[in-house]
Amino acid sequence: MKWYLKVVKENYANFTGRARREEYWMFVLFNMIFAFAIAFVSIGLGLMTELPLLSSLYFIYVLGIIVPSLAVAVRRLHDTGKSGWFFFVALIPVVGGIWLLVLLITEGDKGTNAYGPDPKEAVPADVIA
Repeated sequence: MKWYLKVVKENYANFTGRARREEYWMFVLFNMIFAFAIAFVSIGLGLMTELPLLSSLYFIYVLGIIVPSLAVAVRRLHDTGKSGWFFFVALIPVVGGIWLLVLLITEGDKGTNAYGPDPKEAVPADVIA
């Protein structure tokens, strides 16, 4: 949960620097949990009250989370030594999505790279605990 909050609060639109695999994948996990929960609740409320406005809660959440999702993905690509523009490799049919997934799963560069210092070397004590 703290990784999700770190991305949303501290790095909302931060496209510079690097993000560890753990930060990225924990953000993705909690983002999916929240998205499914909000979709379930908003659809349920929309059906119970027959007000289509309530079913738009999910879309409001998605609009609010697009920027931090892109930012953490770009910082994750930076950790592997790739430019954030590599995110667009996903637009290549079939192979692109697989290639992007491999890039996001790959361990980051050891030490400093062109995008900043290794985030594993300077892990704050409160994140480890």
